Amino acid sequence: MTDQPRPSTPAAVPEPRPEAVPELFTWEFASDPYPAYAWLREHSPVHRTRLPSGVEAWLVTRYADARQTLADHRLSKNPAHHAGPAHAKGRTGIPGERKAELMTHLLNIDPPDHTRLRRLVSKAFTPRRVAEFAPRVQELTDGLIDGFAGKGAADLIHEFAFPLPIHAICDLLGVPREDQDDFRDWAGMMIRHQGGPRGGVARSVKKMRGYLADLIHRKRGALPDDPAPGEDLISGLIRASDHGEHLTENEAAAMAFILLFAGFETTVNLIGNGTYALLTHPGQRTRLQRSLAARDTALLETGVEELLRYDGPVELATWRFATEPLTLGGQRVEAGDPVLVVLAAADRDPERFAGPDVLDLSRRDNQHLGYGHGIHYCLGAPLARLEGQTALATLLTRLPDLRLAVDPAELRWRGGLIMRGLRTLPVEFAPATARPGRDETSTL
Repeated sequence: MTDQPRPSTPAAVPEPRPEAVPELFTWEFASDPYPAYAWLREHSPVHRTRLPSGVEAWLVTRYADARQTLADHRLSKNPAHHAGPAHAKGRTGIPGERKAELMTHLLNIDPPDHTRLRRLVSKAFTPRRVAEFAPRVQELTDGLIDGFAGKGAADLIHEFAFPLPIHAICDLLGVPREDQDDFRDWAGMMIRHQGGPRGGVARSVKKMRGYLADLIHRKRGALPDDPAPGEDLISGLIRASDHGEHLTENEAAAMAFILLFAGFETTVNLIGNGTYALLTHPGQRTRLQRSLAARDTALLETGVEELLRYDGPVELATWRFATEPLTLGGQRVEAGDPVLVVLAAADRDPERFAGPDVLDLSRRDNQHLGYGHGIHYCLGAPLARLEGQTALATLLTRLPDLRLAVDPAELRWRGGLIMRGLRTLPVEFAPATARPGRDETSTL
C-alpha cells in the first residue's frame, strides 16, 4: 500500500530527515497502531492515503482537528457525496447494506432526516431507560461468568465480551430470546470477516434484513396469533410509523440494524480492550479492585472513560464526505473527498492529554472522542458505559486473580478499518463456584 505524501529532503541538506511514512493497515500495524499515529500527528496530521479497499481518503489525527472535523457541517455522512470512481462508491460503508435497503440509518444521513430519526430512537437511551435496564445487564453478566467460572480458564472475547452486548441489544430491540442465537451467528460472521472478504458480512446483513422485515410485520400484528407490539425499541419505531412520524419500513429496519451492528461490537471491544489493558497494567488494576472492594464506584466510572481514551473500541470514526472544498489542518480537501477521523490518534494527542500514552484510571481532564462529537455523538454511549462498567466490575470482583493465559505478543487483533479489538483473550484464574442461590436451570 502506498501512502501520500511521502516527505523528502534534498541530499545536500545536512539536517536529518524524518523517517519514511510508516506503513498503515498491515497486521503489524493492527497490533499496535499508536507509534504510526504519533508519526502522523507530528509530520502529516491530515494525511491522504490509499486504504486497503482501494479508496483514497484523508486521515485526521490531531485532537483539535478531529473535534472540528466531527462537527463540521460541510462534511456529510451521505455516501452520495463521494466523488470517487464508480467502483469505489460501494466500499465506504457496511458491506451489503445498499443491496439490503438498509442505507437510511443514522450513520449515513444528515439533518433534517438525521434529526428526525435520532429523536425517535433517543427515547430508548434516556438515563431513566438505561437505569431500568441495569438489572438485566447484571443478570446477563453474572450468567455468562457462571458459565466458565468453574473451569479456571476462558476466552473472554467469545465467552463473555461477545455474547453480553448481543443479548443486551437484542433485548432492547425486542428480538425474542429464542431467535437471539441467530443474531449471535450473524454478528459473529461480521466480526470474523472484518478486514477480509466482504462477502461474509454482506450475507449476514442480508439475513438480518430478512429477519428484521419479518419481525416488524409480526410486531405490527400482521398475523392474528402474533403478540401486540410491546415496550421494546422496534415496537416504538412501529408506533412512530403508525402515528404520523412518517417512518418507512426500510427506515425502521435500517435503524434496528445499525443499533445492533454499531451497538454490539463497540461494547465487545470496550470490554475486551479494557480487560486487556487492566491485565497488562497491574498497578491500575489493583487500584480498581481495592476501590470496588470498598464499594466506591468513582474510580470505575473515571476508569472506563480512561479505557475508552487509552485503547478505545472505535479506531476511526465512520465515513464523512466533503460537500465543498475546505481546509483541514492546513490541507486542501476537495469536494467529494472521503474524510476519516482517527479517534485513536486524537485521544493520544500530547497537545490535549498529559501523559497520553500512560493509563491513569483516575484521569479527570478526559474529554476523549471515543464516542465521537457533535450531532453524530454515539446514541448508545450510556448503554455501552453501563455494560462496560458492569462487566469489568463483576469480572474483577468475582475472579480477583484473573490473569492472561498467553504472552501478550501472541494475541492477535482484528484488522478492520473502523473498529479495534482482540480476536481472542485467553485468561486463567482460580476456579470459582457459581453464585450462591443461583437457579442453575435459568437461561440468558
